[in-house]
Amino acid sequence: MDRRKFINRAMAGMAGISLAQNAFSNNSILQKKARLGVALVGLGYYSTDILAPALQLTQRCYLAGIVTGTPAKAEKWKEQYKIPDKNIYNYSNVDSIANNPDIDVVYVVLPPSMHAEYSIRAARAGKHVWCEKPMAPSVADCKNMIDACAKNKVKLSIGYRMHHEPNTQRIIKFRKDLTYGKVISATAAAGYFDPRTDHWKQKKSMGGGVMGDMGVYPLNAARYSVGLEPMAVTAKASTTRPEIYKEVEETMVFNLEFPGGATAACEASFGKGMSDLKVTCEKGWYTLSPFQAYNGINGITSDGIRLNATIPNQQAKQMDDDALAIIDNTPVLVPGEEGLKDTIVVEAIYRSAAANARVIIG
Repeated sequence: MDRRKFINRAMAGMAGISLAQNAFSNNSILQKKARLGVALVGLGYYSTDILAPALQLTQRCYLAGIVTGTPAKAEKWKEQYKIPDKNIYNYSNVDSIANNPDIDVVYVVLPPSMHAEYSIRAARAGKHVWCEKPMAPSVADCKNMIDACAKNKVKLSIGYRMHHEPNTQRIIKFRKDLTYGKVISATAAAGYFDPRTDHWKQKKSMGGGVMGDMGVYPLNAARYSVGLEPMAVTAKASTTRPEIYKEVEETMVFNLEFPGGATAACEASFGKGMSDLKVTCEKGWYTLSPFQAYNGINGITSDGIRLNATIPNQQAKQMDDDALAIIDNTPVLVPGEEGLKDTIVVEAIYRSAAANARVIIG
């Protein structure tokens, strides 16, 4: 009996070792996955003209699938990018993406009102989530997205591409290193003339209004330039085309107050073109103009340093950076908490504009 027990235990131990070795081997394969499959959710302009081409340039990820409610788009993308049928989803069956090992990341590129729903569904399917900015129209939505990703042990990254851009990274380092001393003030403006008359950006229910799009550029720039969270805001909403912007603002001007006395004067608009950032410090200043274009970011410092580093494609770098963070299991550069912080301020901006008064944030 003793001999039999010994043999049985030995065999069980060997089986356990074998299972452990297989598990280790499988984990090693997962850890060594060189490129991640990305599924784009929503095939509007940004996915079609910007992200899909950028995914042809990436090193750490690739276009693996799509989610669309338009069969004609599905056929076109299938042919153009050689996407297999099993990787093409619609909004009804998207939850079954959980069973598809080809797809590691779901990139939500929908109107802001839909960000929370599809980010949460992706997280519950066990997929990492990339979500376009602004993160969501409400603080509650942002918190639900963060909680869903944490609960399902997937990473959440918000598409603030400027955080991945080298000139922007350099001015952030100026602030951190106090290269020009403490920041005193910042001015930031972003906008373009939008001729469309029936688009989600003009519909309140879909997260429209300039703060649901261009507004996060000057807001986020003010925050990363000063390096603190604003404590108060004074805002004014306006439109020059009330027949188009019936429900939401075309232009928002807002002034932020930060702890320690720093201020930021910001503007965002769908009615005029602008893309300028200036940071004034105790010992000098620096500018970027344009500061949020898809290419050609350019600037100068008060002592003549040119800020004109270039990269082939901003979106490709953003997605490669985020993919590498997943592969290496390191923190993403722009987590959900960053999007939440902007949305906290956006809610305060709307309260201020509605009351025509200074509003405390928090």
